[in-house]
Amino acid sequence: MSNMIKGWAVHDKGQPLVPYEWDAGELGANEIEINVESCGICHSDLNMMDNDFYMTDYPFVPGHEVVGTVGRLGANVSGLSEGQRVGLGWYCSSCMNCEWCNSGDHNFCNQALPTLMGRQGGFADKVRCHYAWAIPIPDGLDPSIIGPLFCAGTTVFNPIIEFELQSHHRVGVVGLGGLGHLAVKFLRAWGCHVTVFSSTPDKEPEAIEMGAHRFVCTNVDGCYNNLMGEFDFIISTLNIELKWEAYVGMLRPRGRLHIVGLAPKVEVAIFSLLAGQKSISSGPTGGPSTTRKMMKFVSYHPECLPICEKFTFDKVNDALHLLRHGKPRFRVVLYHK
Repeated sequence: MSNMIKGWAVHDKGQPLVPYEWDAGELGANEIEINVESCGICHSDLNMMDNDFYMTDYPFVPGHEVVGTVGRLGANVSGLSEGQRVGLGWYCSSCMNCEWCNSGDHNFCNQALPTLMGRQGGFADKVRCHYAWAIPIPDGLDPSIIGPLFCAGTTVFNPIIEFELQSHHRVGVVGLGGLGHLAVKFLRAWGCHVTVFSSTPDKEPEAIEMGAHRFVCTNVDGCYNNLMGEFDFIISTLNIELKWEAYVGMLRPRGRLHIVGLAPKVEVAIFSLLAGQKSISSGPTGGPSTTRKMMKFVSYHPECLPICEKFTFDKVNDALHLLRHGKPRFRVVLYHK
């Protein structure tokens, strides 16, 4: 059987993606090969294309929000079958032997390998991974839109599980973009009271439609004044610095500010945390266990599906241009015709 894979690669920073073919070598005993049906585009794909993390090897094939069917299975693979639909996110393998893998926190493994680092990603007809990182997809979910769940989705679902959020909690979501809109959907379905913070007042109708109970425009002077001590949990999805003291001030005692956006830095006076035993935390995407829980939850709550703009793979550069220069609503997904 052929080990050749066809995809779309960038050959240098600032260049467009072009068709590219490579030999992936023999399939490993613990690997599966996924026949790609669709792949979401995450801002991290742009970062990698532009070598913003100083880790990109060209030619480079992006893509780490993959949905497809199992095409080939290595000799040691169990629990999956050919033709089964699966999803693959940021990580494609881990050691399976360390304390983190053994405790179900595979995403903390020091040897965890990203799907698009040191190998080619999911903007292709096929992609490979360790079978444990391939997440079965419940029947009835549209494969052309669910790719973003495997990165953006599990990134905002993971803290719900990690910090044991309860249905009576009052939660703030900072930002209503690709990450934020999924956070709002999950938290509302979880039963929480949800407040959206956004600098774009035009997003209020969409926030309410997605399930938010309240919308706060952060461009309005004094917008935080009546919210001090209001929230059990606030999740920031933005990649900019915020008025951190204000957000910490809005937390209840033992409240937590959790940051999943790539903000450059966070500065807070320690006394702001100490008096109420408040916390600031961050976290990566979820491991296989949490991602499986997320997919089961989505199968019960289809209102949590991402809102996507879809492009065929041959329009990949148009899709990337939209993400770089426009405002997609709210995620961008590529799919094979």
